[in-house]
Amino acid sequence: MTTNDHSAEIDVPLDKPTSARAYGWMLGGKDNYEVDRNSILTVVREFPGCVDIARQNRQFLYRAVRYLVQEAGITQFIDMGCGLPTDNNVHQVAQRFAPDARVVYVDIDPIVLAHGRALLANNAGTTVITADMREPDTILEHPDTRRLIDFSEPVAVLFLSVGHHLQDTDPISPRYALRHIIDDVAVPGSHLAVSQVVIDDPDRGALMSAKLNGQGIPWQTRTPAELDAFFDGLHPVEPGLVNLKDWRPDPTQPPLEPVPTDLHPYVGVTETNTEVYEYGGVLRKGS
Repeated sequence: MTTNDHSAEIDVPLDKPTSARAYGWMLGGKDNYEVDRNSILTVVREFPGCVDIARQNRQFLYRAVRYLVQEAGITQFIDMGCGLPTDNNVHQVAQRFAPDARVVYVDIDPIVLAHGRALLANNAGTTVITADMREPDTILEHPDTRRLIDFSEPVAVLFLSVGHHLQDTDPISPRYALRHIIDDVAVPGSHLAVSQVVIDDPDRGALMSAKLNGQGIPWQTRTPAELDAFFDGLHPVEPGLVNLKDWRPDPTQPPLEPVPTDLHPYVGVTETNTEVYEYGGVLRKGS
C-alpha cells in the first residue's frame, strides 16, 4: 500500500468534530474525541433516529458491495469519504467474495489516513489517499488511483452516507462530484452506490443542516426527490433508491460493533420515528 505523503503534514483537528470520527462512534468505533461525541449527542436530542440510520447505512455497505462483486462482477472500487476503518470495510467485504478485488479509499480527514495506513499495510490491492471527494479530477490523477483502478473495465464508485456533505453552494457542484467519474470516465457496466440522510419535510431538513453546519460539519439534508434528481440517466438496481433498511435486507449478515453506552437510548428509534432516514441504493451505467 502507498499513500499521499503530503497528508502527514496536516494537523488532526481536535477543536471541532469531524464527520469521520463522529460517524465512527455511532458504529462502535473508539477513535474519537469528546468534541465528536458531544456533537452526536447534541444532534440526536433533536433527531433521535440518527444512530439507527448510521448503522443501517453501514449494513447497507455490506449488502451493496456483496451485490456488486457477486452479481455485477465488479472487482474494483473507489470509496469516497470512506471514514475510519471498522469491521467489514469495503475491501474486506469485496475480497471475501473476490480475493483479487482492488479498493481505493478516499477521505479528507488525515486521521483516516493514519488508521488506514496501519490497517492496509499488508494489502497490496488496497490503498487510502487523502483527497476531497468534491474534486474527482484530483482523485483520478492520484498515482495510487492510476495504479489500482483500470478504467477500461467496470468500476464501482461509492458515496455512502456522504452525499449530505456535498452542498449546493460548493464551488464544485454536488452533481459533478457524484457523477463525473461514472459519466465521463467509467465504462458501461460500472456502478454508483449512494446514500445520504434525508427528511421529507424541507423545514426540518433545513434545521438539521443548520445544526450541523453550526458545529463546523458541512451538511445539506435533502428530500428523497432532491437526491433522485442527481441520478437521471442511470439504471437503478432493484429495489431502486429506497430507505436503506429496505434495500435487499439480510438478517444473516455480520453484525456491527455494539452501540456505545451513551447512545443506547436511541437504538431502535426508527421503528416508530421515521422522520429522518438514510436513503439510497445502487445504480448502473448503461451502454
